[in-house]
Amino acid sequence: MNTQIETNPLIDRLPPHLKQFIKPQNYDDYSPINQAVWRYVMRKNVSYLSAFAHHSYAKGLHKTGISVETIPSMYGMNRILKDIGWAAVAVDGFIPPNAFMEFQAYKVLVIASEMRQLENLEYTPAPDIIHEAAGHAPIIANPDYAEYLRRFGEIGAKAILSSHDNDMYEAVRSLSILKESADSRNEEIEKAEDVVNELQNKKVPLSEMAKIRNLHWWTVEYGLIGTIENPKIYGAGLLSSIGESKWCMTKNVEKRLYSSDAADIEFDITKPQPQLFVTPDFAYLMEVLEEFSSTMALRKGGFRGLQKLIDSQKIGSIELNTGLQISGIFTQMITDEDNSVVFFKTQGPSALANRDKELIGHGKDANINGFSSPIGKLKGISLAIEDMRPRDLKAYNFYDGKRISIEYESGITIEGLNVTGIRNVFGKLILIEFEDCTVTYRNHKLFSPEEGTFKLAVGSSIASAFAGAADYRSFDNLYHVSETKTTKLDKNKTVLELELLYKKVRTLRDSTYSAKDLKAVFNRLSGSHQDDWLLVIELYELTNNLDNRLSEDILSYLNKMKIKKPKIAHLIDNGLELITI
Repeated sequence: MNTQIETNPLIDRLPPHLKQFIKPQNYDDYSPINQAVWRYVMRKNVSYLSAFAHHSYAKGLHKTGISVETIPSMYGMNRILKDIGWAAVAVDGFIPPNAFMEFQAYKVLVIASEMRQLENLEYTPAPDIIHEAAGHAPIIANPDYAEYLRRFGEIGAKAILSSHDNDMYEAVRSLSILKESADSRNEEIEKAEDVVNELQNKKVPLSEMAKIRNLHWWTVEYGLIGTIENPKIYGAGLLSSIGESKWCMTKNVEKRLYSSDAADIEFDITKPQPQLFVTPDFAYLMEVLEEFSSTMALRKGGFRGLQKLIDSQKIGSIELNTGLQISGIFTQMITDEDNSVVFFKTQGPSALANRDKELIGHGKDANINGFSSPIGKLKGISLAIEDMRPRDLKAYNFYDGKRISIEYESGITIEGLNVTGIRNVFGKLILIEFEDCTVTYRNHKLFSPEEGTFKLAVGSSIASAFAGAADYRSFDNLYHVSETKTTKLDKNKTVLELELLYKKVRTLRDSTYSAKDLKAVFNRLSGSHQDDWLLVIELYELTNNLDNRLSEDILSYLNKMKIKKPKIAHLIDNGLELITI
């Protein structure tokens, strides 16, 4: 088994909190059945999508080196993707949404390397290599779309999620794993579906991450491009689903002009989509993204942005108007009558930064118990602290080594020994340290001398609030790695024998073979593996121009199977159509 991770310069520069999600592809784990499923889906997709996908799809398949015949390897993909400035890594199923977005920002495709079961050939809610490699990779060969994907990741990584989002992520991940596990019981799957449905039916306000995830779904996953009357497919979810790629083109699916309103339209991953959105071109996607980003706390800050961070209960950051950035888990704020934040507090390890670089000596080890500070304007002083020059500071008694007492317009007072201050690259104060300090608000102590050195964040307002740390190096692990893992089932004798038959046919296809060789395989299939239909189609393909009698026997067998198993009749017909094309 290959346990090495194929790397390149783009992957090497990923931060540690993203690298923890990368796993080896283990190409040898793909069974001959997996390879046959890939071949079937890709042949069907390429045949159908040549007329219904955006022209970038066919060009992208060639440019990214994705073969119809065999599952791609990470090594091969990275070698070719490098030419268009991207890379790909294998991961274990769904990863946290912020992490997924951040990978995109680094121009790295996240590929769930697992392969869907034959039973889920048309569609699976689980991310798999058909969806990721055959769906996402070809379209990024288009420069406009590739830049949209990168920019989307950059903005999406900063979107603030809620605790409900995290519950939803874990529920969907669990369901997807159960759906693709051959030994899952129906009761387990139904229970997992109930959890997902219960969460989906909860009437909770959509978080920033929920809205950005909706935009991602209706573009990157299920997007159409062109006109309402004649759209083409570019979304990876559609490009990798032989069922829904056809369904989406019918009148049963409403087509709407794409806009930022799509951020409020939720989706159900377990069902075909009732409506899809059409963008006139890839450049328009960027316009809508920038329009939406202007509504985010990343751009607006303020008390609403801070409240989103408090609700998320995860590491987030605020940036004050002075450029000082505070990262940690925010737990408290005080606002005035105008809803302006006048005090904030974090709990646990917190870090201070400026221009996305941690301030030396002010990392999480220096703020192990959290960070708190008032912000705003000083009472009776028109000049903001950050705008005070050294002469102004002396005029208002801001002397190093002197005790000082100041009051904010909010009523918060600070009394303590002024120790030192830190300035930004423009020479403006962004942080002042006090010893023996007391911070009071309405007779309530917000900070006491016994808590140690008090660090005053200099600033009058919150300019930005976003998920994650200002400097990713400040925290060892920004993202929680799910404890729910994909499973690998031990194969019984019947499955192993069936895999050997698939392997034999694959070998025969690439060599000289006789009708006798094929008949021997067919006899084993029809005798011991009567539920399998895909390998029978492959046999029919090989006999089609070789032995009319055997070919007729196999076709008759398939027609009888369609009657016995009507749910797969259309799959058999699709496979037969490919042979006659």
